[in-house]
Amino acid sequence: MAAAKSKPDLATIGGAILAVAAIVGGLLLEKGEIKDIAQLTAGLIVLGGTAGAVMIATPMATILGALRRVRTALQDNDPGASDLVNQLIGYATDARKTGLVSLEKACASIGDPFLRKALTLAVDGTDLAELRHMMELEMSSEEHVAHAEAKVFESAGGFAPTIGIIGAVMGLIQVMKNLANIEEVGHGIAVAFVATVYGVAFSNIVCLPLAAKIKARTEHRMYLAELKLEGVLGIAEGLNPTLLRSRLEAFEHTSSSAAKKKK
Repeated sequence: MAAAKSKPDLATIGGAILAVAAIVGGLLLEKGEIKDIAQLTAGLIVLGGTAGAVMIATPMATILGALRRVRTALQDNDPGASDLVNQLIGYATDARKTGLVSLEKACASIGDPFLRKALTLAVDGTDLAELRHMMELEMSSEEHVAHAEAKVFESAGGFAPTIGIIGAVMGLIQVMKNLANIEEVGHGIAVAFVATVYGVAFSNIVCLPLAAKIKARTEHRMYLAELKLEGVLGIAEGLNPTLLRSRLEAFEHTSSSAAKKKK
């Protein structure tokens, strides 16, 4: 079976558009102008300073992984739990009819690397306890990497407002040099504080939401991975497809309840 088709995450995209529209709309309602906040220098200070601080604090491999993981927030590639259960039940039915070894050809066509590996190990006759241990180690490793990469954006979200304040202070220094021209002082102060706006906005509209979305996606993927593992173990045990469906649906209900309690 092919991997789940990629589709845009409308919540992420729509949320970003709404946040920017609300801020710009508020500015316009207050009779401001776009040019009031369109400051290239402020953007350079905030983006460049934040990027530099993150590079100092984080290994480059983790930064590159975090940049690649942005796609996780913009796209939803994971199948629904019900579709996954149906897929597993299909494999269980085939295994009951023609034997577990008959799934060897099906393994090669599975697009999901985790499910393909787990089912291949089961077909190869791997001890079930060892199979569970191996796949749980893989899940733990994936979760650790994902959280480390999410922390890159959390770090950026912490640095950006401070870098924005640095930019504002630098702007005020330039204003102080021109106190003799009082007309320029007010304009200069306004421009100076744009860097603070950029820093706070970049932190709270881009960095911190991206970190939160990556973590949420990771938790969902770990849940699906547990569901796949339970399904494969049931198939390897030779469970009746009807019984296996009941087990997976019970697991789905239990996991959903646990997630709600965490919230």
